[in-house]
Amino acid sequence: MRSAKGLTIGVLATQTGCSVPTIRYYEQIGLLPKPPRLPSGHRVYGRADQQRLIFIRRSRDFGFSIEQVKELVALAGSPKRDCTAARDLAQGHLVELRRKLKELRALERSLEKLVADCDAQCVGGPTETCVILEDLAGPKQTPCCPTKLRRYSASR
Repeated sequence: MRSAKGLTIGVLATQTGCSVPTIRYYEQIGLLPKPPRLPSGHRVYGRADQQRLIFIRRSRDFGFSIEQVKELVALAGSPKRDCTAARDLAQGHLVELRRKLKELRALERSLEKLVADCDAQCVGGPTETCVILEDLAGPKQTPCCPTKLRRYSASR
């Protein structure tokens, strides 16, 4: 419900696409200021809270970490600052995203190979001969990151 003084947390959640627990969490960590309360104890939010929450949610949708979002919020709150800091933050996030995508593509290739090998060698047979299960049960000291897969490396 919308109070005479602003938005309740439920309305704010609906209008911004955030859950009520997420809004409370953002308040707890200082991303969203703690709102005033009605005599009944209910939180009351204004238009600025709504806009800030949309900014935070969109930043999170882009995959920025909470710490990065804090920096972006601080930059947004300093309209006279040079936007180079925002660009640098986004550039760093882009580099990290591309690194993760590269790892995911290597993982995809490895999984494709596992599935193809299973189709060719053991599908329909007993699980004790399954190449997928055999690979997953590999030596414990072998890291499981895509670039170091024991049997199905990206170089194959």
